[in-house]
Amino acid sequence: MLEHGGRLRAAARRHGIPLSDWLDLSTGIAPYTPPLPTIPPSAWMRLPEPDDALIGAAQRYYGTDALLPVAGSQAAIQCLPRLRSTADVGVVSPCYGEHAQAWTRAGHRVLEFGEGAVRRAIPRLDVLVVVNPNNPTGRRLPVELLLQWHAELAEHGGWLVVDEAFVDCTPADSLVPHLSRPGLIVLRSFGKFFGLAGARLGFVMADPALLRSLDVQLGPWAVAGPARYLAACLLTDAPAQMRQRERLMADGARLAELLRRHDLTPTGGTALFQWVTCEHAATLAGWLAERAILVRTFRHPASVRFGLPGDEQGWARLDRALGQYRQVHP
Repeated sequence: MLEHGGRLRAAARRHGIPLSDWLDLSTGIAPYTPPLPTIPPSAWMRLPEPDDALIGAAQRYYGTDALLPVAGSQAAIQCLPRLRSTADVGVVSPCYGEHAQAWTRAGHRVLEFGEGAVRRAIPRLDVLVVVNPNNPTGRRLPVELLLQWHAELAEHGGWLVVDEAFVDCTPADSLVPHLSRPGLIVLRSFGKFFGLAGARLGFVMADPALLRSLDVQLGPWAVAGPARYLAACLLTDAPAQMRQRERLMADGARLAELLRRHDLTPTGGTALFQWVTCEHAATLAGWLAERAILVRTFRHPASVRFGLPGDEQGWARLDRALGQYRQVHP
């Protein structure tokens, strides 16, 4: 299995620092949530029912009737490769590593390449996977470009799979309004924007026939009742969504400015994280970990991804630690 951010217990054991002392900036998940409703006991006691309030709430929030709730977009990433016979799959990289791994594990031929190689690769691809906005780079591809790629794939029955896990703060970047086009599949995450990764909820948006096939693969009760109830409430609370979006956008800009002050100008980022490429990425991450601040590192290219602090104490800790680092590593 691939390693991901959020492995806080492992970091605490490795560095011998109590779990409660850590500032976890290793994920791209909102560090705060909108006000949460009280979950009724029935949500815990009964099996989930697919005709509850969740579907309608999600259809209104995302702006499409063609969607399927799944146990986090990760569930869809793992199941989608089972819906095609052996295929040639392109993954625009660097990006979330589970995409290439899932298609490879299912027996498909997988090629990873940069954005500039897409046009040359499309004629020989059955599937193209794109993360937009990208993780970890924060790169946002224009809708017009993605639709052009989709049109070229659709000419020979190909799929364009777009992972939009980080698009909630910039909804104009979404391809959801174009879902009527055949072979277009959009993945959305509930937990990242709402700060509720533990709910394990995401949505797949695609042609209804494909969604039915995916539903069969996933089996019954794919999403737990408490998660369904919670999401139905939050997906209908437009004022809370606006406040969450505004706060995340402001904090994303604040994080970028904080990093610039310490000569760590972001190479890219989103409202939920900032990405810094630097030769000393591993040294920087190690320095921060010794001070109980966990960030995410990448080797190719050497880089660090910083998530958002959730409170003023966290912002001050990060600012102080980066200042100390620059004194030792000017």
